Amino acid sequence: MEKHTILIIDDTLTIIELFRSLIGEEYRILSATNGPEGIDIAIKTRPDLILLDVMMPVMDGFEVCKQLKENALTQSIPVIMITVLDHREEEKAGLDAGAIDYIAKPFHLENVRAKIKNHLQLQELLLKKQG
Repeated sequence: MEKHTILIIDDTLTIIELFRSLIGEEYRILSATNGPEGIDIAIKTRPDLILLDVMMPVMDGFEVCKQLKENALTQSIPVIMITVLDHREEEKAGLDAGAIDYIAKPFHLENVRAKIKNHLQLQELLLKKQG
């Protein structure tokens, strides 16, 4: 069976490498260090799930998520927002932008792994139902 593809959009290379070491054996990992690059990669590769940092220069995660959800090629890709912000308003803004879930740093790696797995399984079920 082919591995699911996860796109990590984060301006911090250590976070990208952390996820690569955490889930890289189970999933094919793509990465981008800014929003516009991430959107471009998402359109070209159509990953199965996107892990998206909120606080980034050039374009923040809320705007990236909004643009992904407005594009027919990427709107069905589940987005999990990742941030150091732990405010309810920020979480609501992420969910309002179209994110399916929200993870605050510092995060528990096993919980992140479980959320990724659950959202990918849910996406597969939805695609099977549509097909």
